[in-house]
Amino acid sequence: MQAATGYSFGHLHRVNSHPLKLVAFGDSLIYGFGDGVGGGWVERLRRQWMLTESAGHVLYNLGVRGDRTYQVAQRLENEFRHRGELRNRVPDAIILSVGLNDTARVQSPTGRSYTEFEHFKTVLDNLLNLSQQLCPVIFVGMVPVDESKMPFQDCLYYNHADQYRYKEATKLACQSRGIPYLDIFDKWIDRGNIWWRSCLTADGLHPNAAGYQSLFEDVTSWEPLVAIGH
Repeated sequence: MQAATGYSFGHLHRVNSHPLKLVAFGDSLIYGFGDGVGGGWVERLRRQWMLTESAGHVLYNLGVRGDRTYQVAQRLENEFRHRGELRNRVPDAIILSVGLNDTARVQSPTGRSYTEFEHFKTVLDNLLNLSQQLCPVIFVGMVPVDESKMPFQDCLYYNHADQYRYKEATKLACQSRGIPYLDIFDKWIDRGNIWWRSCLTADGLHPNAAGYQSLFEDVTSWEPLVAIGH
């Protein structure tokens, strides 16, 4: 485990002469749901890395719509080990982005949490520990939802207060392990209500094409990705 957690993304690139192979695990934000133009921020990054003048890194999108943290943890190791190429090499690094679906309230704005908060912290710990045993990890946080558009699918109520609580727990868990965490929620909130609402689809939950383009720019200007981008 120490070998994995001791490497920064920049160091990872310096000690490998070959292009890196990364796997992105998570929910709709990884999958790219809502972006009929570019296929999401992961797909935009994958395409960029396929250009002849790029670093040539390989990126697998392993996002599943609706996944909660425990579901990503359940499938992570098996899917990770089945993304080997070139003499059965396993991936060099993991990108995680999950947690929004855990925050929802079921049936009413004050209903039970889809994943109870203390249980969320336990399954998150399991996910992060497992990931770090496999390779270096970075974490991309959730986007803010439009509360006025709730409920989603007539039964799930998302709100900023719960989003903030769960993302802060995620940030702290990452920081305690030395995992870089990109706080998208705070970044978008700081840009103002009109701006971030314009980046969401009509369901108030998923980014639209402009939102995913902004996510792509946020991620690719983030130090861990900048370090391996050249």
